[in-house]
Amino acid sequence: MATPSSSSPATQIMLAIYEKKTTSIDLYRPLRNYIVYNYSEREAQTLEDDLQTLKQYRTDIERSSPSDSLTSRRDLLINYFRALTAIESRFPISPESDHINTLTFVWHDAFKNKLKASQQNIHLEKAAVLFNLGAVHSQLGLGFDRGQVEGRKNASHSFMKAAGVFAFLRDNVAMKACMGNSTTVDVSVECVGMLERLMLAQAQECVFENTIAKGSSATVCAKISRQVGIFYEEASAALKVAPLNQHFEKAWHSHVQLKAALFYAEACYRYGLELHDKEEIGEEIARLKSGINALSEARKSSPKGAAQQLLDAYNILEGNLNRNLERAVKENDRVYLMRVPPASSLQPLPAFQMVKSMPMTEVFDASKEKMFASLVPDSSAKALSRYTEMVDDVIRTQAEILQQGSELTRVRLKEMDLPESILALEGHSALPTALKEDVDAVQICGGPAGLEAELQQLKDLRRVNQELLVQTEELLQKEATEDAQFRTQFGTRWTRPQSSTLTKNLQDRLNRFAANLKQAAESDTRIERSVREHSSLMSILDRHPIESVLPTLGRPIMSLDANEDAILGALKQSLRQLETLGAQRAGLEDMLKEMKRKDDILPKLMTSTGSYDDLFRKEISKYDQICQEIAKNVEAQENLLVQIQAQSNEFAAVFNIEDYKASREKCFKQIEAAIAKYQEIKENVNEGLKFYVTLQDAITNMKQQCSDFVMTRSIQCREMIEEVQRQMAGLSFQDSKNSGNYSYPSVGQSNQPQRAPTQQPNTGNIPQQPHPQPQPYYSPPQQPNAGNIPQQPHPQSQPYYSPPQQQPPQQPNAPGYNQPPPPYGSQQQQPPYHLPTGRPPYTSPQNQQQPGATHEYGQPAYPGWQGPYYNAPGQQQPGSMPRPPYTVPAPYPPPNQGGYYRQ
Repeated sequence: MATPSSSSPATQIMLAIYEKKTTSIDLYRPLRNYIVYNYSEREAQTLEDDLQTLKQYRTDIERSSPSDSLTSRRDLLINYFRALTAIESRFPISPESDHINTLTFVWHDAFKNKLKASQQNIHLEKAAVLFNLGAVHSQLGLGFDRGQVEGRKNASHSFMKAAGVFAFLRDNVAMKACMGNSTTVDVSVECVGMLERLMLAQAQECVFENTIAKGSSATVCAKISRQVGIFYEEASAALKVAPLNQHFEKAWHSHVQLKAALFYAEACYRYGLELHDKEEIGEEIARLKSGINALSEARKSSPKGAAQQLLDAYNILEGNLNRNLERAVKENDRVYLMRVPPASSLQPLPAFQMVKSMPMTEVFDASKEKMFASLVPDSSAKALSRYTEMVDDVIRTQAEILQQGSELTRVRLKEMDLPESILALEGHSALPTALKEDVDAVQICGGPAGLEAELQQLKDLRRVNQELLVQTEELLQKEATEDAQFRTQFGTRWTRPQSSTLTKNLQDRLNRFAANLKQAAESDTRIERSVREHSSLMSILDRHPIESVLPTLGRPIMSLDANEDAILGALKQSLRQLETLGAQRAGLEDMLKEMKRKDDILPKLMTSTGSYDDLFRKEISKYDQICQEIAKNVEAQENLLVQIQAQSNEFAAVFNIEDYKASREKCFKQIEAAIAKYQEIKENVNEGLKFYVTLQDAITNMKQQCSDFVMTRSIQCREMIEEVQRQMAGLSFQDSKNSGNYSYPSVGQSNQPQRAPTQQPNTGNIPQQPHPQPQPYYSPPQQPNAGNIPQQPHPQSQPYYSPPQQQPPQQPNAPGYNQPPPPYGSQQQQPPYHLPTGRPPYTSPQNQQQPGATHEYGQPAYPGWQGPYYNAPGQQQPGSMPRPPYTVPAPYPPPNQGGYYRQ
């Protein structure tokens, strides 16, 4: 479950956009006059209702009031935009004499009301209406109660609709509205594009709030939060460049910039929780530092004017990041000792986009609009569609020609090994992309120089396991020594079985552990020997930059006519010319797209009285010039490639390119071989570390069993001393035949009492208080009841421990355990810090509650543990110890050896 949002105050701060203001204008009279003049008075009377409706729409738009319902305002703007779309295709509005030239639309800038634009075309009117519609949707989104699930969903949908309106404005109307002499920044392509990203950011932010409220995982929260930050970063980038950098108030810049940093840091915080659960402490530290740095830099660079609630959110999140960073650093210093990667080497945080701009094409579709439907015949609409198809065909054909020219250039230059050969001559050789990525991966991991530290870690882990074995052996030896001393002291009265008969199973396991460690040490030696033997081969990977090891193309030692510089200069000049032609092709393609976007012949179609075909031929001829330029460009490139081919052949002969290619390929193969050997050794080292850490867990488990056995034997020792003292004092009430016949179970036998088949004498007169007894040689501290260890004196009629002949034969468990432990290395055996599913891996076995919001975790037994104990298939018998992966026969590397070591 995710914790509450670490920056909850920020969830209450969002931005809404105010509508543009306009001046009054009379649409009724100019449009009616146009209908009368171009059609008839009768047609004007037929369309009277449409004219009155349009007039009412415009009047309502002009009289907007804060008390108006936002939903009714939204519907009015949509209906008016559809009406404007119908007008655009039927009434040519422009300064031209034969058009409607008495209408001038005036709109003020939404962010700087003193600025205004006035144009005699309908594009400014449409752009302003769309802008206001997007603003109304943003106000609707801000008005919902985001304290509830439904409120957050509705707010997110409103912001997505606002983003969809601004996207439609940017792609379809903004460019046309800005082509006039008078315009405002708020309806420019740059501004509406920024507003679209801002609305998407707020919509994604609502989703993030919902995700937090539902208690989703840290991983999901991190991805959604990162996408919020990406949207705010895009909006902030647009605000920092002209024309927006001087147009908005500082509070806008500060809000967007701080929100971008805040949600990036939020993603680092959430992602850090996931990394902590995975025990990837090194990357967690790097991510937390990155988030803290982002907050600090944003606070310094952002303008003043941010809301206090946003600053409070900064402080809360910064505190959480610092606490988690302090905890992670302590754990890494004390336990994990992982390398903290530099921030530049971190992969981008994963993001999950949950919102997108709402498609508004159907909302604004006026194809079914009946207003003024009788004015334009279908032939005009069909003619426009036909012309559009003609333009599309020209654009598509010319674009294919340009793309084929660029592809041909790339292939031909690749065949001639250009410009790589010239770069090599100048000392700027480069690795292939795939090989470069492999080298970078090796160097990020520390490279061959870092193997020494990992080899030392192998030695340290092996030493820790050796010390654990010695400590376990000492426990058993001490118990055996104490038993022998009491046996000598009491003679035949000391009837307890000898320690050596009970600890045989434990001793065998200790011997197998020792054998495993011995074999592992031999494998470590082979790894070290492999590192030494191949150090010279792998040393190439430690070179920075790696390109410094590549061969360079040298000048010829002897020259007959000293024309090398002339050959090289001519080839460079030709390549520069080829590059210029490529840049021209890119510009020509952009020109084609721009011409198509501006090509609007609808007003001409509406006023044309001649043949449409004549108009089409005249209009399509606008593309003839650019088509000729494309043909010239392609022809010039073909001639230049022929010239470059001849110059390349001459260059290759003079500078001995073939020998350079051979040496370069040899160097590439050397680097590939070094990478392969490094990866092989790295895998062996990692497998060895995993083996040692897992073996340490198994030895620790066995040490605990030995400690339990020693404790049980100590309790038995005290009870037997009491019984021997009773015998010696003549206080024993037991039958002389059964007196002193104590038989203690061996390791692996049950210590539960077994009833004898015969009736036992009454022991009711046995004293309840034990006599004072001598202090035993080994007196362990009092322990709480664990397993079946007895805690009370035993005055019952039968001894607490059963005779040897009544024990089940060959039970593997130690005394004091109800169930026998699984065979060492079996699938059932779990490390002591192997936790059940659902419990965070940092929780200790003694404290299994879920972590709270502070995320204070325990520590595992040893850093680096990643999986179950190594169990080589096919090498383990039931009840036996598994052979570790270090049992590889010499010499190293072995032939056809799989698993841990590779050839």
